[in-house]
Amino acid sequence: MKYYSFTNEPTIPEDDFFMKEALKEAHLALAADEIPVGAVLVCKGRVIGKGHNLTQKLNDVTAHAEMQAFTAASNFLGGKYLSDCTLYVTLEPCVMCAGAAYWTQISRIVFGAHDPQRGFSRLSQNILHPKTQFIGGIFEEECSELVKSFFQKKRNKS
Repeated sequence: MKYYSFTNEPTIPEDDFFMKEALKEAHLALAADEIPVGAVLVCKGRVIGKGHNLTQKLNDVTAHAEMQAFTAASNFLGGKYLSDCTLYVTLEPCVMCAGAAYWTQISRIVFGAHDPQRGFSRLSQNILHPKTQFIGGIFEEECSELVKSFFQKKRNKS
């Protein structure tokens, strides 16, 4: 496994476990014919929010996995700030989701596959809150293959 750390912060043993939980969410999206991205939000070792892409089902371009997880976690905590939490997401967040993460003041974002076309880091890592640690590449091959095979099947149908 290859890990990328933009903050030079080490990964922790729980990262693998919670990324597998995010992958479960991505498979739920796949089963619903959504782009297979999943996210879980963890606070003090406990999942407090999770989600997967629902843009097709809800006919809403903002219904990304991360946004679903942010909303669920904020509802669970009864507040909008997630400063003691970690977001695990199977694909590097887009600019919209990174911007939302900024406003939550989340402590860490751990992602699986890099998104060279739509990922926020291609523009600027400064989109995140200055205190947010950003670590990528956890289960990168599995996360990447899930998205690639989804789009390959879509192209073959057309």
